[in-house]
Amino acid sequence: MHIGLLQTGHLPEDFQAELGDYPELYGRLLNPHGITMTAYPVVDGVFPEGPRAHAGWLISGSRHGAYEDHDWIPPLEALIREIVAARVPLVGICFGHQIIARALGGTVEKFTGGWAVGRHVYEWEGEEIVLNAWHQDQVTKLPEGARVLSSSPFCSFAAVGYGDTVLTVQAHPEFGPSETRKLLETRAPGVVPAPLIEEALTTIDDPNHDTELARRIAAFFNQGASHDRVA
Repeated sequence: MHIGLLQTGHLPEDFQAELGDYPELYGRLLNPHGITMTAYPVVDGVFPEGPRAHAGWLISGSRHGAYEDHDWIPPLEALIREIVAARVPLVGICFGHQIIARALGGTVEKFTGGWAVGRHVYEWEGEEIVLNAWHQDQVTKLPEGARVLSSSPFCSFAAVGYGDTVLTVQAHPEFGPSETRKLLETRAPGVVPAPLIEEALTTIDDPNHDTELARRIAAFFNQGASHDRVA
């Protein structure tokens, strides 16, 4: 299945040189599960023709806040609402999780509890799932009709569903040990409290469920496409 990637940010240049930008990271995550993609760097003002240009959509992470004043955010929010109205499968990761909530009437804020970095454990519909996180902002109020799929003591709305066509996740399944370590060593110092960095580095190579979540995302896209929602 071929989807559109709505790219809402770029990773640092030194990170890109070693590990790639968001299209490469999501490609490594989802290509093994039959998902390919065309990237639209909406952060640079590049948008698709409309909600039905692809059979599904993925909104990436970003260093920006969903509540910030950027020229590309209002048209992205409008596109999100069009995608939802058209019932085209939509997945949001981290910033994508947040901007979808905001576009549909929710609230996103800088979390008073601080940063989540590295390996975090979540409850997902009765199961334990471990993913790498990298965020300070959180969804603090859900839009009407949203349902919580996953949570943790730190993050009440860790994964959210909207009907059967929208799935959003606060954590970063595209950030494996190499990607997370690179961020912890080069971007976190001076921004993230040192004890959080040290704790995250000690567990960075422990097992997680990135591959399992990638399977769930791929199944979500394929199930949506099988319903012939896209003209």
